Amino acid sequence: MIIALRWLVFFLGLMLFSLGISISIQVQYLGIHPWDVLNVALYEKFGLSIGTWAILISILLIIISWFLDKRYIKLGTFLNAVLIGAFVDIYLFLDFLPKATHSWIDYLIIIIGIVIMGLGGGIYNAAGVGSGPRDGFMLSISDKTSTSVGKVRIITESIVLVIGFMLGGPVFLFTFLFTFIQSPIFQYTYERLKKWIRKLDELYRHKQISKMRA
Repeated sequence: MIIALRWLVFFLGLMLFSLGISISIQVQYLGIHPWDVLNVALYEKFGLSIGTWAILISILLIIISWFLDKRYIKLGTFLNAVLIGAFVDIYLFLDFLPKATHSWIDYLIIIIGIVIMGLGGGIYNAAGVGSGPRDGFMLSISDKTSTSVGKVRIITESIVLVIGFMLGGPVFLFTFLFTFIQSPIFQYTYERLKKWIRKLDELYRHKQISKMRA
């Protein structure tokens, strides 16, 4: 039962996270997350789709992480790699999200997108069924180089941002504000939901033990 709940939480988190990405892409001229800057740039430069590039990059990161440290790769990592890109493409294909108006409304739209990404990221990570490809990659780099995860994240995302920018990706104000808005929401959601799942897990185990003793 608790395993089913974890997977339900995981899939819900992925769907929300992908929705947040898709919303922000609609107003990309204001700037989007560094990884999405790269995905959009590759899409505009070489075709395919934004979601397809997200999947390809995620798979590449999983392969690198596999050689560096397999501990961070689980079933959820592979599902994360495929489903986020797939959900983003589905949301964009359905064409139901608000379009850019080039007015103050766009600022509200992108903030909503960032908030949803923070919530979704916190939710799917709290499920505990596997780190995302990017998280696993940065954690494995951190372990191998004995460098803080924060520093590895800054360096990695800066390199990704530069590559995306050079390829013509949308870099602007919110590209640099993303982390400051998203991270606290992610952290709060992750910690609260993880505690809730842990309590349910302990309660379920306690009931199972009680049944066995009865």
